[in-house]
Amino acid sequence: MRTRPQAAPRRLKPAARPPPTPARRRARLGPGAPPIRRAKPPPARGRRSARRIGLLGGSFNPAHAGHRHISLLALKLLRLDEVWWLVSPRNPLKPAAGMAGLEARLERARAVARHPRIHVTDIERRLATRYTADTLRALTARHRRQAFVWLMGGDNLAQIPRWKDWTAIFSLVPIAVFDRPAYSYEALAGTAARRFARYRVRQRRAGELAGLAPPAWVFVRGKPHPESGTRLRRLGAARGRKRLASKT
Repeated sequence: MRTRPQAAPRRLKPAARPPPTPARRRARLGPGAPPIRRAKPPPARGRRSARRIGLLGGSFNPAHAGHRHISLLALKLLRLDEVWWLVSPRNPLKPAAGMAGLEARLERARAVARHPRIHVTDIERRLATRYTADTLRALTARHRRQAFVWLMGGDNLAQIPRWKDWTAIFSLVPIAVFDRPAYSYEALAGTAARRFARYRVRQRRAGELAGLAPPAWVFVRGKPHPESGTRLRRLGAARGRKRLASKT
């Protein structure tokens, strides 16, 4: 009786090797290896995809061309869809003396913005928040389809350790810091820059910032704008003294 030859046993494919964990990667590459960056999960898909929005907060006392300059730079370099100016009802770190009323500051900000993609808002008044960390928590919870980026000048990076829950700000949204030459060294040598140094993104990747999971921040160097609120307030005070002197 003729028997059929037995089929050769099937070879089992080796199990897929799991991706290396951060600890294994550091062990392989050494202690100086950069951290593994994980991108944000894809935005929730509905009628539209996530919009990339820059948030520029402050007293805007008064709003000036420097604010507009930073906003236009952010729209271009960070590939943002919009920039929101968050005009603060009351900045806890600034004295009430010399602070114009909120409505006057909003009106001035709208006149200075003059751009269809720059929106002036009093959302902090409507949210009843005083501190940046609380504002960001409320915004990210309410607007889950938006990709927010916090915008600020180098002077604020230097002083951000004075802000309430300042480390939480780095964990809530990516941050873009715009160079102000008088503050550059102090800002980059300061507590915040050193603490989050490993999460700094090179400027050539600034266009990816809105899609990165925080903490992630970039220091943007470029031609600065000379205008400042302090100079404008001093100029206004000097004009007021001259008018007063001319009447006496």
